[in-house]
Amino acid sequence: MEKKHRLTRSADFQRVYRQGKSVAGRHAVLYYFERVSESGDEAPRLGVSVSKKVGGAVVRNQVKRVLKEIFRGFQGRLAPNYDYVIIARHGLPDFLEKSRHEDIVEMIEDLFRRANLIQETD
Repeated sequence: MEKKHRLTRSADFQRVYRQGKSVAGRHAVLYYFERVSESGDEAPRLGVSVSKKVGGAVVRNQVKRVLKEIFRGFQGRLAPNYDYVIIARHGLPDFLEKSRHEDIVEMIEDLFRRANLIQETD
């Protein structure tokens, strides 16, 4: 994922948590915040948070890679000028291991749909 599409600073994460809204699912929580674009860049940005409670370093990194890849897949359909943070819940690694890729994509896409952030292309 390109650097301009990532949230990296702690202040950015805190702004999304404090001023944004959230949608919770069984395996993940989506926080989203409409930002004012200072640089004219309207691309959506993603931050991923995976606690040590979810698993060891290998498991956490695997979860992050999967979530970023899924985000990349439907990034073009998302509302511009938004910052997103996906927080992995405890059961997500088991879900990733036991489910097909399509089920995982559907689970994440459902969070964005419930927040009315996906722009349908008909």
